[in-house]
Amino acid sequence: MARGGKSGTPLNHGRGRPVLLLDALSLTYRAFFALPPMTTSRGEPTSALYGFAAVVLKLLREERPRGAAVALDSPRPTFRHAAFRGYKGSRPPAPTPLGRQIARLPALLDAFGFPVFTAPGFEADDLLATLARELRQAGEPALVVSADLDLLQCAHGGTRVHLLGRGGPGRSYDEAAVWARFGVAPAELPDWKALAGDVTDEIPGVPGVGAQHAAALVRRHGCVAGVLAHLDEVTPERLRASLDRHRDDLRLWRDLAHLRDDVALAPGARWAPFTEERRAAVRALFDELEFRSLVPRLETAVASAAP
Repeated sequence: MARGGKSGTPLNHGRGRPVLLLDALSLTYRAFFALPPMTTSRGEPTSALYGFAAVVLKLLREERPRGAAVALDSPRPTFRHAAFRGYKGSRPPAPTPLGRQIARLPALLDAFGFPVFTAPGFEADDLLATLARELRQAGEPALVVSADLDLLQCAHGGTRVHLLGRGGPGRSYDEAAVWARFGVAPAELPDWKALAGDVTDEIPGVPGVGAQHAAALVRRHGCVAGVLAHLDEVTPERLRASLDRHRDDLRLWRDLAHLRDDVALAPGARWAPFTEERRAAVRALFDELEFRSLVPRLETAVASAAP
C-alpha cells in the first residue's frame, strides 16, 4: 500500500455517482459559524438552515448522487461519555439562535426526503461509518460529508470523505489523501489521535508526542497496542516513560477515537433519491424560510440529480 498521495481531490472526479452520507448537525453547526446572521421577515433565525441547504444543493448539482442518507446525534449520552467523563465535557451549549434552527432541522430533512438515522448511545459519526461500510460491501461508492475530521476513518475503498471548514469549498479525501495529510492510513487514525491528542474531543494525548511523532510511532508499530508491546524500542527514555505512564489511558483514548461501524440501524431503505416530488416539498419550505436565492439552485439540483 502506497504511503502518500494527493493532499485533496476535487468533488467530482469520475468515480461514478455516489450515495451521499450527510452529517447533518456538523454541517448545520458549521454553517451557523461560517455565515453572517440571517432572519426571515418574521425574525426567525435561518443562517444555519440556509447554509446546510446550500451545501446539499451544491452536492446534488456537482455529484449527481444516486441518493442520500442523513445521520443525527442522539440526545442521550453515548458509550464514549460513559467511558470517559471528560469526553467533549467542556463544550458549551448551542447559542439560542442555533438551537432554534436545530429544532427546525427535522422539517428541512423531511422535505428533502432522505432517510434519517439515529441510535441511542452512538454518535452520528458511528452511524455514518456503519452506512459507509454497508455501501462498500455492496460495491456502492459513497461520499461522506461533514466538518468532522474523525470521519476520515471512512475514506477507503469506494468511500470518499468531503470535509467542510468554516470557509471555502472544503476538501475531498480518499485513502491516499489521508496518508498525505497525516502520514497514517484511515484505519490508523484512532491510534494516531490517542497518541497525539485531540482538542476538539478533549482527548489529552501523551505529553511529548506531537502529530509527526505519533505518525512515526504508528507507522513503525501499527497501532497503540503495537507501540506498547515494543516500548523498549522507543527513544528517548523520557518519551518511553511517558508512554508507559499513560498505558491504560492510551487504550481508552484509542477506543474513544475509533468509529463504530457495526451499529444496529433501523430497518428500511438506507438511502433515497432526490425526486421531483421532494423538490416541491423543499420549494415550499424555502418559500416559508424566505430562501429566495436558493430557488434557482434547487431547480438546477433536481435536473442534475435526475437519472
